Amino acid sequence: MTTKTDELTLAAEFVPATYEDWRKLVDGVLKGAPFEKLVSKTSDGLKIDPIYRRAQGAAPVAGRAAAAPWQIMQRIDHPDAKAANAQALHDLENGATGLTLVFSGANGAHGFGLDPSPEAVAQVLDGIFLDAGIGIELQIGPQSRMAAIHVAEYIKRRGIDPAASDIRFGLDPLGAGAVWGSSPYSWDEIVPAVTSAIKGLAAMGFKGPLAAADGRVIHDAGGSEVQELAFVLACGVAFLRAIEQAGVSLEDAQRMVYARLSADADQFLTLSKFRALRLLWARVEQACGLTPKPLFIAADTAWRMLTQRDAYVNMLRATMATFSAGLGGANAITVLPHTLALGLPDPFARRVARNTQLVLLEESNLAKVSDPAAGSGGIETLTKQLCEAAWSLFQEIEKAGGIFAALGENLIQKKVAATRAAREVNIAKRRDVLTGASEFPNLHEDEIAVLNATPIVLPPYGEAKYKFDPLPPMRLAAPFEALRDKSDERLKTSGARPKIFLANLGTAAAFTARATFAKSFFETGGIEAIDTQGFADPAALASAFKTSGAAIACLCSSDKVYAEHAGPAAKALQAAGAKHIYLAGRPGEQEAVLRSAGVGDFIFAGGDALAMLQEAWRRME
Repeated sequence: MTTKTDELTLAAEFVPATYEDWRKLVDGVLKGAPFEKLVSKTSDGLKIDPIYRRAQGAAPVAGRAAAAPWQIMQRIDHPDAKAANAQALHDLENGATGLTLVFSGANGAHGFGLDPSPEAVAQVLDGIFLDAGIGIELQIGPQSRMAAIHVAEYIKRRGIDPAASDIRFGLDPLGAGAVWGSSPYSWDEIVPAVTSAIKGLAAMGFKGPLAAADGRVIHDAGGSEVQELAFVLACGVAFLRAIEQAGVSLEDAQRMVYARLSADADQFLTLSKFRALRLLWARVEQACGLTPKPLFIAADTAWRMLTQRDAYVNMLRATMATFSAGLGGANAITVLPHTLALGLPDPFARRVARNTQLVLLEESNLAKVSDPAAGSGGIETLTKQLCEAAWSLFQEIEKAGGIFAALGENLIQKKVAATRAAREVNIAKRRDVLTGASEFPNLHEDEIAVLNATPIVLPPYGEAKYKFDPLPPMRLAAPFEALRDKSDERLKTSGARPKIFLANLGTAAAFTARATFAKSFFETGGIEAIDTQGFADPAALASAFKTSGAAIACLCSSDKVYAEHAGPAAKALQAAGAKHIYLAGRPGEQEAVLRSAGVGDFIFAGGDALAMLQEAWRRME
């Protein structure tokens, strides 16, 4: 039996809308304001227009095989090998298709990590069928580098054909040195050791890839997409050169190198970044005289976007990051559990991380279309811009003598530091919002459970003979969280948080908007806001302030009410003992009058909230 499905021609019944038609509508809304007002820029200065024409002649970027899912990697980082093994088996039984083994001392360990000893490696891998198509990625550091050899030896002892396993060994001396800001050895001394390990693993039959060009180093340090891409290219080329110089053909070296990128909640930039890396690496391969083959790209959801406060929002951030990396063509994705910034994640956090990917793959079917962004004017333009800017920076690194020499000259670090500083300004001014941390705080949120585990402590790794500026990881929310931690400690020791009295003037209609803003503003810094009904009488306002227990106050109302009542109210609060008086709103023409009446500072959208909150703490101490 067959049925005929009618063609739905709903869209065909409308007159096609052109770019010019949309521009005409937009210009009408702008009412004479320049169109450029709607144009934004990335941290690299790349322009993003609000509307694009469809890209003509665009083709999908070659990545994963058509309709093939990415590997659902689950992070294994418990310091106790037996517990780590139980986690790994549980994850594989419940949907994970790969394991990211994070060893102590690795760049992505974040305070924990596996014991790299041969006994611990054997315990962690016990009962796992390593020749059954399970993806394994190793994240190791200089102190835990022998874990790669221990894994290889374990597989040989088990009688498993190395070629039947799917292991990315993650050898990466460059990333570790960049994070530390030092190295016991020069690049010329590092090369024989790392290429010997690569050749040894290849001789054992492991198909790789073996060496990781890890862009997370730049992203974690606050760098930009262009800087991350250029760093990956420079590291990848350094590995290719080293492997070729060790007597391996470029064709074989080509399959020995892979990349890691961070995926964050910026959907379009993340998607475009993954697409750009494939195009950039293909250009490197062509320059080497190689036939381009799709680069294996592993993704981690971004460390720097995680918050300790309102950590459940991290689930949303991770979902968007996974969505973007998956559509961008990532071959494997590791979702950082939403509680990782608080400690070692518990089973619930691990399950959410795993199921985030399962839902996107199995229910949303994101992998069914290859490079769905191909042809999108905005994505194609952004991909092209990233490619051009990253290639230019890559060439600058090459002119400096390669990645190790560029690190030694602090070429990369200076650029990352400038980007990080600009990013920190945007966070401080809340232009870039971190829900639960810099906006919409909840001072009464419940404590989130994490596992109680003792980290593995590894011995130091050699003398730092070669020193340069480090690229330490950061979290964007940390400055605001430091104030919240301070508030929690005050509550614990004294029984009360520091308080600010919201001096609401006039009717609810007049003060509610700014009182709501002020409450959120101060509570992001751990200063509890005492809300009030509207006051018309300065004496009643002063009396309420005295009984509140607050040391500082903030006037909240409309500009119209301020013009008549803010001055007398400020004088009354000052007479009642307020150490400092704020006013919610921009000062405008009344600034001199208000300051003379006792208003010390003004809080408003776009101001430096972090600096204002830090100063408020100093005033109350």
